[in-house]
Amino acid sequence: MVQRDAVQTASQTVTGQAGTGQAKVQFGYRRHPDQDRGAPAEHPVVVVGAGPVGLSLAIDLAQRGQKVVLLDDADRIGEGSRAICFSKRSLEYWDRLGVGDRMVEKGVVWSVGRIFHGASELYQFNLLPEPGHKRPAFINLQQFHAEAYLVDRVQELPGICLRWRNKVTAAESRNDRVVLTVETPDGPYRLAAQYVVACDGARSSLRKMVGAEFSGQVFEDQFLIADVKMTAAFPTERWFWFDPPFHAGRSALLHKQPDDVWRIDLQLSRYADPAIEKQPENVRPRIARMLGHDQFEFEWISLYKFQCRRMDRFIHGRVIFAGDAAHQVSPFGARGANSGLEDAENLAWKLDRILRGQSPESLIETYHIERSAAADENIRESTRATDFMAPNTHQEARLRKAVLSLAKETEFAKRMVNGGRLSVPSVYDTPLSTADSEAWRAGPCPGTSMPDAPLTNNDGEATFLTDAFRAQGRRFTLLSFANGGAIELPGDVGHVGIGGAGGLADEQGLAWQRYDAISGTSYLLRPDGYVAARFRHPTRDAIAAALARASGCQ
Repeated sequence: MVQRDAVQTASQTVTGQAGTGQAKVQFGYRRHPDQDRGAPAEHPVVVVGAGPVGLSLAIDLAQRGQKVVLLDDADRIGEGSRAICFSKRSLEYWDRLGVGDRMVEKGVVWSVGRIFHGASELYQFNLLPEPGHKRPAFINLQQFHAEAYLVDRVQELPGICLRWRNKVTAAESRNDRVVLTVETPDGPYRLAAQYVVACDGARSSLRKMVGAEFSGQVFEDQFLIADVKMTAAFPTERWFWFDPPFHAGRSALLHKQPDDVWRIDLQLSRYADPAIEKQPENVRPRIARMLGHDQFEFEWISLYKFQCRRMDRFIHGRVIFAGDAAHQVSPFGARGANSGLEDAENLAWKLDRILRGQSPESLIETYHIERSAAADENIRESTRATDFMAPNTHQEARLRKAVLSLAKETEFAKRMVNGGRLSVPSVYDTPLSTADSEAWRAGPCPGTSMPDAPLTNNDGEATFLTDAFRAQGRRFTLLSFANGGAIELPGDVGHVGIGGAGGLADEQGLAWQRYDAISGTSYLLRPDGYVAARFRHPTRDAIAAALARASGCQ
């Protein structure tokens, strides 16, 4: 149930407001019957924050049959482009949530990036050089479009109650639930939930309520973001400059978005006055020097400093933190929103199993184990990128100068250039994985995400492995290659067969190659598409033991 005062869907009403970058999507507050109860209404899950992470988590849980209350203190979506770069892994997740096609159709697809030093190109890279994947390496899509499509999906799911202008002002933790105080235009009311998930951003109020620290590093160099609307012949690639002729001594980034909007990032001095620098009359000359003309209009202007911070613990009793509420990184590398979506994907299936009594409550601890390690890796990469782009010492500056001078001619120097290494799927060193006991030359090892591959179904129609996995219904699934599925499967385990009687056809051989498969090879996939275990010669007992371990029951 979505409370709104417009007949149109959210995506139908998203239009850019020139000069502000704000989307014209506003939802009306409506009173809910919970506000008239004497005692706090009881709910399984309350999600706080209706950004991409909170919306995705709510959809995932609702598709699994859980009832979710989703609270947001605002009454609108889309203030500026904010996150724009969404990864292949995020798109595959959104496919499972029923919104992937819309994201890709609207987004700008890209996989090639170029690095420049001065006016010269150092090298280019391709993030998805091999064929046979359903989704591209990345799309660029303004966050307000992504949120609008997610809100539309929420409207289709009766299990979600999305309440606008509902601000959480207090959280009282008890042994078996959390009681929230929620402020509304009609006054406060109270809600109780078995679990509360805080997706309320970098300035999380829930984080303050549980008394958690948000420690890390704030870098002093400042960066200007300008989203400009213009007609341009630039290719749909990521262009990054060190010391460009139009912005001497600094760095710059150019990216294309939908609707002829371009994202431009310019490094500024750490001593620059933000109030002065973000004035349009001061930004325009900088952009004009970069483009060689001033035939553009501003959609959004902002300044920011790099911040690399995280909570020590992502779980505080029955309050769980995800996205920017739990961790924050610099925007270079597209690791912010994409890592938050991985949080949601990781958490949803675990919460669902706990609420159904299929797994012990201790399973939730693996969310912290896996996602805090992923946050550490993202922070390391983000910090390295920041140190290279904005050296703090003479030694760092000399190293960067030497690397850039050698990068055009030498491979080792190219590998050292860091203009923000792009987001990749996390790798988990986790107690849920079963270690290999057989020899493997390649293929995804336990704790890594499943690679895609093109297949043909029994009707002769083209499909993909990620689609076949999605069709299994958000559960543990055994992927088997020719005869691996002949074993009786334990419990509620789905099955995707490749080759053999009734299996999907791999006419290009890419699935066999990517999974290092021989006849009988099988992979046990978690509900989030991560490998829990793999077998050369699977037995029912071995699969059952791996399943128990992966579901936290061992």
